[in-house]
Amino acid sequence: MNAGLSSVGCRLSALGVAALLSACASDGPKMTDAQVAEVRTQVESALREAYDLSKPGVGQRMLALYPKSGRVVSASAGRVTISRDTLEMGIKWFWENVGSSMQNPQWIWDAMYVDVLTPTRAVVTASYHLPHKTPRGEPHTITGAMTAVFAKFDGKWAIIQEHLSDAPQPPDAPSMEPVSPVAPPANRTKTP
Repeated sequence: MNAGLSSVGCRLSALGVAALLSACASDGPKMTDAQVAEVRTQVESALREAYDLSKPGVGQRMLALYPKSGRVVSASAGRVTISRDTLEMGIKWFWENVGSSMQNPQWIWDAMYVDVLTPTRAVVTASYHLPHKTPRGEPHTITGAMTAVFAKFDGKWAIIQEHLSDAPQPPDAPSMEPVSPVAPPANRTKTP
């Protein structure tokens, strides 16, 4: 995708979120500052807990951020999915094939903005970086940003729509490919 189209897409996404914020902010009774702070804390805590790489079960905790059933819209890596099953497969694949290869990973939130729309709806836009070592022991960092729309169902916050955007890796960045064992030498028998 060229930079012009990417820039237009980002502006259109930002306009869409702004329209959503504007539309939702005018609905319903006005929330108190204490109510807004409580929602903000709950949503931020849910994200921080799910992405805490120091605890086991990261993939399961990340998946727990989404409703157990129904549609979840997710835009990532230039694709859009609406199936929770597809989202679940993607999260499991990432942690089984990439996450498990990371040595000493740490998820660091650089900035997190939580806009509370109603007592049961919020939008989070955050940037992050994920320093770790590759399977070869080389320093490597994944950086990116996300926007997620949260809804509260049965007392639990869940992501119902998201857009994830990893920053491109520099051309000389180390590979996350596992170290391959050295292949045994080929049988060098002489043929007539």
